[in-house]
Amino acid sequence: MNDELEQYRREMEIELKEILSWWESMAVDKGNGGFVGKIDHGNRIDAEAPKGSVLNSRILWAFSSAYQLTGNKQYLSMANRAFEYFARHFIDGQFGGVYWTVDSMGNPLDAKKQIYASAFAVYGLSEYYRATGEGNSKQLAIDIYNDAVSHSYEEKFGGYVEAFTRDWKALGDLRLSPKDANEKKSMNTHLHLVEAFTNLYRAWNDGNVKQRVAELVNIFLDHIVDQRTHHLTLFFDDAWNPRSHTISYGHDIEAAWLLQEAVDTIGHDSLLVKVKSISTKLAVAAAEGLDADGGLWYEYDTDAGYLIKQKHSWPQAEAMIGFFNAWQNTGDQKFYDWSLQSWKFVKQYMRDKDLGEWYWGVNDDHSPMVEQDKAGLWKCPYHNTRACIEIIKRIDSVLNQKP
Repeated sequence: MNDELEQYRREMEIELKEILSWWESMAVDKGNGGFVGKIDHGNRIDAEAPKGSVLNSRILWAFSSAYQLTGNKQYLSMANRAFEYFARHFIDGQFGGVYWTVDSMGNPLDAKKQIYASAFAVYGLSEYYRATGEGNSKQLAIDIYNDAVSHSYEEKFGGYVEAFTRDWKALGDLRLSPKDANEKKSMNTHLHLVEAFTNLYRAWNDGNVKQRVAELVNIFLDHIVDQRTHHLTLFFDDAWNPRSHTISYGHDIEAAWLLQEAVDTIGHDSLLVKVKSISTKLAVAAAEGLDADGGLWYEYDTDAGYLIKQKHSWPQAEAMIGFFNAWQNTGDQKFYDWSLQSWKFVKQYMRDKDLGEWYWGVNDDHSPMVEQDKAGLWKCPYHNTRACIEIIKRIDSVLNQKP
């Protein structure tokens, strides 16, 4: 078993280097600063594409986290570049929060305040502070956190409203993307607020942040995790009435480990007992989406009985971590096998062996989804980089345990 774990770890080290090498060589915007906004499936750069706050905060997180793990000074250089650009161009100095997009020159383009974007800004800035100790990054993370809490927190039922205008007024279209439901609250935003606030707590040991992490986790336990199926409900109205019937297998397995990590980080022992139990149930529910080839299907519409027969890259990355976490919790071999099978699926079908990075996803016949980006508003070095880093850390933890 140790030999297999060590091999898994070695492959994660290699993969981490290869992913970040692609971003170093392909994504740096030498003309306008920061990073380019779009690279297509064939590695063709669109120099005029808008630049997204989510892409840039995730780049900031990835290189900051990789630097902490490896001490590679090139990763630090890239993290510095990401921080300087993000702080200069994405933070709204007048109204607070972050812009959704800027144009290729760095000017505000879509200035709406999407709380999902605020979450990733806090996540990336907190990680950069943890990597460098650069005090301004910590203060920016705190400021964006305070803006999100003061404007978005919904007092009556708890939780956070999705989006606002630039000056924090009500917004008619709250959606992250056209495929989403136009509802006040979503699983997705709340899940990434959990990880963002957890990372801020690592950087800033503040009691109010700790309380908000615990509250978010309890929102998942009370409202978002379906107590019958143990899948996540994706959209809600103000009062947490469900407004969707779609299963997202990738989010199920991502939440399975992120919720546990959050409670473990804030040191809430009684809540951790509950979350560990739910974490395993979420992992089992997510495994309903595993195909015979080891890949995880994208989504299933329970009303229509319709499976979207695609396998996107990010659920495979989350499956690697989430199933490994379930194995650590339970010792059940099937979870370890599912983690390793997810990685084998990535190696066989998801990695672009000729041009680098991972495809957006593959179709039912394993053909790449060539119409989708390699880098863009959504495709970032986040899920796959984090999978490598998490698996390395977790294997080290397992191997270092005393018999």
